[in-house]
Amino acid sequence: MSLGRGMGFAMTSVVLVSTAQLGMRWSMSHLPLPSQWWTALHDGTVDPFAVAVVLSAILAYGLSMLCWLLALRDVPLGRAYSLLSISYALVYLLAASLPLFNEDFSLSRSLGVALVILGVITINSRSNRTSDLRNAS
Repeated sequence: MSLGRGMGFAMTSVVLVSTAQLGMRWSMSHLPLPSQWWTALHDGTVDPFAVAVVLSAILAYGLSMLCWLLALRDVPLGRAYSLLSISYALVYLLAASLPLFNEDFSLSRSLGVALVILGVITINSRSNRTSDLRNAS
């Protein structure tokens, strides 16, 4: 495998974990409190679609972990780990922009997300320049 393929697996992991977070958030807003699950199952008041979404989100987490393990074969940990921060930005931006999540969009949170993305860009562009300088020597 190559660095490019490893980065592809890392980004797939980010997308899957972000999707899982959003799926869990949506489904938990449509399911009863965990302490009421047993009663709701017996009463038949559980939304089957919400259960399917939460189960799909758990599967997405598992696939995300598999992609992450494959990414770590080729991407240096310091570089790969910073990419996980992109999921924070994706989750916030999607939750704030999609009406089904009913999340607030704020300037301070958006600024925080911008700083996270700037950090990811800085870490990853810097490691590229460092690698290029080492290879040139």
